[in-house]
Amino acid sequence: MSWQHPVPRITQEERQERLSRLRQRLDAEGLAGMLIGPSESLRYFTGLVWHASERFLGALVTPTELYYIVPGFERSRVETLPRLPAEILEWQEEESSAGLIASLLGDAGVLALDDSMPLFFYHALAAKLGTERLTNGGPIINGLRRIKSPAEIALIHYAMNLTLDVHRQAHALLKPGIRASEVVEFIDRRHREAGAHGGSTFCIVSFGEATSLPHGANGDQTLGEDDVILVDTGCRIDGYHSDLTRTYKLKTGDSAFEQAWAIEREAQQAVFDAAKLGAACSSLDDAARAVLAKHSLGPDYRLPGLPHRAGHGLGLEIHEEPYIVRGNATPLAAGMCFSNEPMIVFPQKFGIRLEDHIHMTADGPRWFTQPSKGPTEPFS
Repeated sequence: MSWQHPVPRITQEERQERLSRLRQRLDAEGLAGMLIGPSESLRYFTGLVWHASERFLGALVTPTELYYIVPGFERSRVETLPRLPAEILEWQEEESSAGLIASLLGDAGVLALDDSMPLFFYHALAAKLGTERLTNGGPIINGLRRIKSPAEIALIHYAMNLTLDVHRQAHALLKPGIRASEVVEFIDRRHREAGAHGGSTFCIVSFGEATSLPHGANGDQTLGEDDVILVDTGCRIDGYHSDLTRTYKLKTGDSAFEQAWAIEREAQQAVFDAAKLGAACSSLDDAARAVLAKHSLGPDYRLPGLPHRAGHGLGLEIHEEPYIVRGNATPLAAGMCFSNEPMIVFPQKFGIRLEDHIHMTADGPRWFTQPSKGPTEPFS
């Protein structure tokens, strides 16, 4: 199948280019450096993957240098992990990692901070440097990360098509009497077997009234003969996410559901059609709500209607910039990737979410996966 081989990769050369762009931004804004914690931004810029704990491990990027800041006893582990080459600086258990960072900066200069930095570490840095020498690095980091390279788009495309194929297999499995937990287990296993490290990153399988809860209900459910089915799942390939939702029934004949499904698909298409280069992200959310209002749903966040934003950015994080939400004036640009999922909720009855993702090109929007065909035909 088209997603199976070869798996796209992010090269060390691309990471060096990312680092170079970050340094250019630091230099342009007169900043002494950017401190990146054990976040997805550390993976993005250096390739090093680490999980947060009470001990700081990360990278200090200056306009000219890259340093890894690591607990002394973790150095041997870090040395075995894929990463851009750079000097590793240790701090020992009785020492202050914030103090080590302060010593590298000297007595002057403002340090930008990864916006995923834990609050306790901000306070440790403030005690060493003073709050006036600290600033939010989020706008710089997110401005760089939200424009995806061709390699990133290829990875997301690979992951999306892998998950779409798993959706197809789950659809073929569904029969009245099956439990949601069985479907969740099946989807996780198929993700693993198809090469997604760790299996499903998440999986929501809802039947009947539970589909009206955007993120699913507690407890297990059993599929009834005439239940609405909502399946929302994804995986990661080399760190990059997939995230796809299909809502459908196994047989025709429910006119209320089929009419509502058609409105949902119309709203999803309106978001796609509004995705013009330079358009504000908010205008896509507006387009979805205009469709619902035309059909006497909503308005705004009222139910029956759309209770949440129409979409979110996606990449190394499943929810990241740009957000397709009211009030977000960020203009769409080539390289941006985001979900298109203007869910319609009918409380205590059912909900319909059709979720596919878009990437912006120099010629406008493109689907990563083709939208659903119909209320009993979830695949094009």
